[in-house]
Amino acid sequence: MHELIRANDPVLLSFAESLMKDAGIACFIADQGMSVLEGSLGMLPRRLLVDEAMADQARRILTDAGLGGELRERK
Repeated sequence: MHELIRANDPVLLSFAESLMKDAGIACFIADQGMSVLEGSLGMLPRRLLVDEAMADQARRILTDAGLGGELRERK
């Protein structure tokens, strides 16, 4: 899995997830369950992950939607 975004903002993650679903790209928001441990304070970031084979297409979609500044560096 390739990490695209790491953020604390649930609206940002929801928007990015919606873009992926609209494009037919399977994605996964990792670390959502951590809010139970942190007490729902939103301090621990969540990660938007996609399959490595779809990473370039997903990056283009997010960039076109104005989220290019939120993307993690490609490793």
